[in-house]
Amino acid sequence: MFEKTTHRYAIAIVILAIIIMSFFGCSEKKDTNSHKNRDHILVDTIEQSEKYYELHPAFKEAFEFLKQRTLAELPVGRNEINGDQLFCLVAKDIGRTRAEVKLEAHRKYIDIQYIISGTDEMGWRPTATCDSIDQSYDINKDIEFFNDDPITWTKVPAGSFAIFFPEDAHAPMVGNEEIHKVVLKVLLEK
Repeated sequence: MFEKTTHRYAIAIVILAIIIMSFFGCSEKKDTNSHKNRDHILVDTIEQSEKYYELHPAFKEAFEFLKQRTLAELPVGRNEINGDQLFCLVAKDIGRTRAEVKLEAHRKYIDIQYIISGTDEMGWRPTATCDSIDQSYDINKDIEFFNDDPITWTKVPAGSFAIFFPEDAHAPMVGNEEIHKVVLKVLLEK
């Protein structure tokens, strides 16, 4: 009888352990909100882009687009990829000073800013901490500007990208050389 009771306790403990592990992250489901509550810009190289596919269903398509060999030949301006779901804006201009740029944020789109040539020093601040509006949100252009100062500045060299979600106010195109970049606009899921 003692042996049967001990066996039942052992089975109960194993079942309890399995239940506890399923509640505390031992499952294989990945956290797709890992980009939230950061204190810095998400920056990486294109070779490491697969690590970010899980953050949004369109990220795989977006990063595959950035890996094409003819990226530098795209014309400046808007280039279609998948209609309003995913498109890119190509910029090629001399960088500005930190004092010349304003923090900007978007509500409908995520930016993946990939540097083709040059180095873009990008400012960053959580959008929730921006309280000095320079230009109110324009729903048609999906952009708003702030007078607040970035809390960090990060140099993003050629071959690297930065990802900006709506919670990331950012100040791009800072540098003392020509910056050639592609900004992928990824529509948020609804």
